[in-house]
Amino acid sequence: MPELPDVTIYVEALQARVAGRVLRSLQIASPFLLRTVEPPVESVLGKRVLEVRRLGKRVVLALEEELFLAFHLMIAGRFRWLPPGAKRPGKIALALLGFESGTLVLTEAGSKKRAALHILRGEAALARLDAGGLEILEADAAAFNAALRAESHTLKRALTDPRLFSGIGNAYSDEILHAARLSPVALTSRISAAEVQRLYVASRTTLTMWIDNLRRRFGARFPGPGEITAFRPGFAVHGRFGQPCPVCGTAVQRIRYAENETNYCPTCQTGGRVLADRSLSRLLREDWPRTVEELEEATKRK
Repeated sequence: MPELPDVTIYVEALQARVAGRVLRSLQIASPFLLRTVEPPVESVLGKRVLEVRRLGKRVVLALEEELFLAFHLMIAGRFRWLPPGAKRPGKIALALLGFESGTLVLTEAGSKKRAALHILRGEAALARLDAGGLEILEADAAAFNAALRAESHTLKRALTDPRLFSGIGNAYSDEILHAARLSPVALTSRISAAEVQRLYVASRTTLTMWIDNLRRRFGARFPGPGEITAFRPGFAVHGRFGQPCPVCGTAVQRIRYAENETNYCPTCQTGGRVLADRSLSRLLREDWPRTVEELEEATKRK
């Protein structure tokens, strides 16, 4: 799922291409995409785009007459920008927005259609889509501490809760926790003030670094297919299960649950302890390795 750095890149790329342009056409190819009935689709046609915004993980096109197109890409939704006359993608296209300068295409790979579009009128209606999470890059340490300790959760869950923090998901929470040298299962109610400060700095540094990295990578061009991804070569731990941690060389471990997984370095983050993966720990029971040393020995025996 595109998160804060990725969505920021989309917003900046779209701002350069559609701000000040009139929306000439809007074709919705999937009945599952549009989640609102009022105002109707026809109401946005002929309206000029005033600005492009980020709202959490959503990309919002703000039009004249306080009309908004709010896109949530979910896991597999992505944008493509087609210059005039370019061939349009086939079955994966969910929506096509026509401008004089080109066509914005919303695509979604796979059979599960989860991406969403809300057409809204008025700032109040748009605000109802905002889960209320803190914008870390705009917040001071005190506000971060208050949001983090508002409820007792694991650090992983807290960072990915949109009611607490805006725009952070599975990928960047792994990277932030690795940079902060904190366990993903540490409880927000039990970490020290120094650890909270470390997490605050790591959050801001990690998000800013990746925004800057992606800006340098894409420059003025629009991200192409496969370039907005949750798995980047420069990540320290996310998506790198079994590969060496770039800091200490220990094999990155994971906790799998539902469709997600948490990746972490046992040496850097959990004091050498291997966290139990639910499915594997149920299978292995007392044979589940608890330390890096036990894990390495078990691996050698295979």
